[in-house]
Amino acid sequence: MAQAMVNFRIDEELKKNMEATCKEMGLSMTAAFTLFATKVTKEKRIPFEICVDPFYSEENMSRLRKAADDMNAGLGTVHEIMEA
Repeated sequence: MAQAMVNFRIDEELKKNMEATCKEMGLSMTAAFTLFATKVTKEKRIPFEICVDPFYSEENMSRLRKAADDMNAGLGTVHEIMEA
């Protein structure tokens, strides 16, 4: 089977941590990414759940912006505003 090169950028610290984790499992990063690609191809899906952190929802961000504005306007303390 012919081999193909795949290049992509990744955070340097994340790469070091992944290399160390793969090494602990007896794998190279190439083997780990090949396992991932094989599973994605066979299952036609990402093999783990990907979801949005509700903290960053527009509703929550609006609430946080309003709380910050209220606090900056002197309408209460952090604790009072966050409990409201």
